[in-house]
Amino acid sequence: MLKALKDFKELSVLLLLHFLFATFIAQSDCLGIRFARRYDSFTGGARKVSGFRRSLDSKDLWFKQRLDNFAPEDTRTWLQRYYVNDQYYRNDSQAPVFLMIGGEGEASKKRMHKGAWIHYAKHFGALCIQLEHRYYGKSHPTSNLSTRNLAYLSSEQALADLSNFVIAMKGKYKLADTQKWIAFGGSYAGSLAAWAREKYPNLIYGAISSSAPLMAQVDFQQFYMLVKDSLGSYNPQCVKAVSDSFIKLRNQLRDQSKLRKLDAQFKTCTPLKDSIQNPLDIANFFYKLADHFASVVQYNPILIPIANICDFMVDDSIDTLVTRLGAINNFLLKKSNKTCLDYKYDKMISDTKNVSWDSENAIEGTRQWHYQTCTEFGFYQTSANKLDLFSVRFDVDFFIRQCMDVFSNRMDSNYLDQVVGRTNKYYGALKPETTQVLYVHGSIDPWRALGLYVSANPLTPTIYIEDTSHCADMYEPSRRDPPQLKEARKRILNYLTTLLKGQAKRSLQSKTKSYFLNF
Repeated sequence: MLKALKDFKELSVLLLLHFLFATFIAQSDCLGIRFARRYDSFTGGARKVSGFRRSLDSKDLWFKQRLDNFAPEDTRTWLQRYYVNDQYYRNDSQAPVFLMIGGEGEASKKRMHKGAWIHYAKHFGALCIQLEHRYYGKSHPTSNLSTRNLAYLSSEQALADLSNFVIAMKGKYKLADTQKWIAFGGSYAGSLAAWAREKYPNLIYGAISSSAPLMAQVDFQQFYMLVKDSLGSYNPQCVKAVSDSFIKLRNQLRDQSKLRKLDAQFKTCTPLKDSIQNPLDIANFFYKLADHFASVVQYNPILIPIANICDFMVDDSIDTLVTRLGAINNFLLKKSNKTCLDYKYDKMISDTKNVSWDSENAIEGTRQWHYQTCTEFGFYQTSANKLDLFSVRFDVDFFIRQCMDVFSNRMDSNYLDQVVGRTNKYYGALKPETTQVLYVHGSIDPWRALGLYVSANPLTPTIYIEDTSHCADMYEPSRRDPPQLKEARKRILNYLTTLLKGQAKRSLQSKTKSYFLNF
């Protein structure tokens, strides 16, 4: 009877979570998931273009790239994937070209027909092109992902790829020199959009850089500080509830008699009793749980609204804080198609060391992005202060150790400091000299700490959107969007109009503005 009552109680918690979150869970990326609403082009209907295939089903196209853009004697090549949407293209010598830059994930066909940039393209009669980043998706420059082969994976190589690609597309599709190329990108790709304008201003006329971390940083302590602030902005008691739940969980881990119950509560893949003396396993265990809250904040409200998480965590009528924390963990595991919480450090390292393109890590881009953080950016989201949301549990050494264990022993703290310093010197960090780039950030986004979101310099304009998070401006517009997000898209549109002045009929500008006002 007692066991049946206990099982019913736990089931009730999960059912309540489902009731709270079911209507909000969705697959997220920086370009949104909502369906596009058809709207007439800013310059009128698109005309048939010779050389393009008009279809809503974007086809995989391939461009031959050099393996090493900085070694003329190296003649090795590979095929890079790209997509084209000419549905709204005006096909004249003034029509702009919008280039969506791929980041640390697979290029998406959906992006060719959804997202704010497609609506901008409709208004300006732009040709839309998306280029997948080398080493991600199906763009495989090498036979496998060995550390030696990953030497050709860098932001500099990716930007050189963009340069080669733009030059080739101008010739392939007979694009005039008067047609301005505008780069778009979100998150890391947003950084690339800004840097493409900086390094290749003769090819990239302007850029919209969304949620871009311009400054590389090894120990990214501010990330979870901003996660804490974002939870607290909704309800200060939410911060206390989350913090207390981790403290109570830590205390229960010290009690051998409670470990089996915690295994059930958190659906661990392996028993906690086997790892309780392994600090790396326990650090990874806490990091996995903390990452749930980071994801909720970063993709608010697309993944799950912060309000729902906070309301659940502060509801004392729902069992204990640890039970609530476990229920959130289990629910998010299920939504990510995970059957259990895999926290074993050695297994994580072994999985990441798999060099096959067919491995899950490679398909998801985990090994590739891990390499870039170890050789260029850092970006390690640490919790190393007793005042942090999760207290002292995973410091920067935990992440540097991973670089050394996965790739090379030489990737120690001194190495990370050197490569991150080089990155900031090469791109200018938060003091870019680039012009004609608009930097867009949301106040809830933890990544804004490394981005340019306030600027007194008119040559580096910014848009700061209150109560929005990562890449919110790039999502498909919706009538449910908050007023400040709608206003931000209007400002982006106005900025594009300024960049592309003389290329759009002024008589139709009022239609453009009213569209974004009414959507």
